[in-house]
Amino acid sequence: MEKLSKIFRFITAPLDFLSKYFKLLVLLIVVLLIVGANQEESPKQANLAKLYLRGAIYESDSFEKQIEEIKKNPNIKGVLLIIDSPGGSVGASIEIANMIKDLRDSMPVIAHVEGSMASGSYYAGMYSDKIIANRGSLIGSIGIIINGYNIKPLLDKIGIKEQTLQEGEYKTIGTFTREWTPKEREYLQSFLKKQYNLFVNDVLEARSLSNTDPKVFAEGKIFTASEALKLKLIDEIGSRSQAIKELSDIAQVSNPIFLEKSKTEQFLEKLNSASLSIFSNLFREQIQ
Repeated sequence: MEKLSKIFRFITAPLDFLSKYFKLLVLLIVVLLIVGANQEESPKQANLAKLYLRGAIYESDSFEKQIEEIKKNPNIKGVLLIIDSPGGSVGASIEIANMIKDLRDSMPVIAHVEGSMASGSYYAGMYSDKIIANRGSLIGSIGIIINGYNIKPLLDKIGIKEQTLQEGEYKTIGTFTREWTPKEREYLQSFLKKQYNLFVNDVLEARSLSNTDPKVFAEGKIFTASEALKLKLIDEIGSRSQAIKELSDIAQVSNPIFLEKSKTEQFLEKLNSASLSIFSNLFREQIQ
């Protein structure tokens, strides 16, 4: 009964939060509107742009909007791709990788790793013309994973039984309400292998590593910047200012002026990050 009570509290916690902090949320929205109304437009003379790949990758639409804004300005001659992401879903990572590959065909793209470029974010950013990483950054984690939970013992304790009708033997594959069958595990492992081979082959092509044994870099390991440099997963170790200089030289820009995100967009990102942090803390508190 206690576990059922905890689950119920977890479900109602977000509603309690919204009720308790409703006035604060309204105030934040008002502040946002004021900031948006008073913000200055990005300088029309901008000749370079910053493209951000931060946080977990579960969709590509927001990244695509950044690229659309860059393409609207005919004066932009190069892009600094700023990466700090632990990765995410395969599909979204590949979509972003394709966008960067396409953007690179029209202007130089220099990536600067400022935290981590791991798993899906490595996939997404590896088509940049050059990858420069902060000396404290983490690179790699090249691999594929599927994980899940088996909550059947919990459901049994609180008296909940699953009912399922299905057509297709593998339709409920990956379910968390029971243990996966040996055939399901075998199928999922085969599926993962195909996705893994796709990832590895694309890395080999993008980074010109055809003569390198994939086991050296593609076993899911995380590498330091210096290790990644030796493995040719990155091109250089350096600061953001060094990456900007590199981009300016390639784009032939003597006085770099960046097309920045609007203040409203920056405010929304901070608000979203704060909200995720609050709800994450609520989640941890309710299930412990």
